[in-house]
Amino acid sequence: MTDAEHLRRFEDHSFPHEQWNHRAHLKVAYLYLNRFSHAEALERLSSGIKAYNATHGIQDTPTGGYHETMTQAWLHLVHTTLRQFGPAASADAFFDAQTQLRDKRTLLLFYSRDRIMSPEAKTTFLPPDLAPLPQPVGAA
Repeated sequence: MTDAEHLRRFEDHSFPHEQWNHRAHLKVAYLYLNRFSHAEALERLSSGIKAYNATHGIQDTPTGGYHETMTQAWLHLVHTTLRQFGPAASADAFFDAQTQLRDKRTLLLFYSRDRIMSPEAKTTFLPPDLAPLPQPVGAA
């Protein structure tokens, strides 16, 4: 699937639910960050995930559905990586080269399991409690 097709299918909610995995989420983040400011990418990503979930009947439960802290932290990591290494020919090429983004457990380098899995983290962005998230190149 091309980058344009990936993004279109996310935005029109026709992306197959069985393929809506960690990499698919991060590809959308990458594609938005290549087109928009960080703030606009975050708005589009969070509202898009919520709309996609609603269309596909994905319930917000204590352990499932949209997760604010994970969404923001992963967007931040993709943004930092993009600023450090630059874009690639495609989202797939970017993620093939940036293997550190593949493992969903990466956030546990920054967050304790209790904090990232807390009800508060699900609904509100919480900063990390183990180590700060890396800052993009040139960021203060």
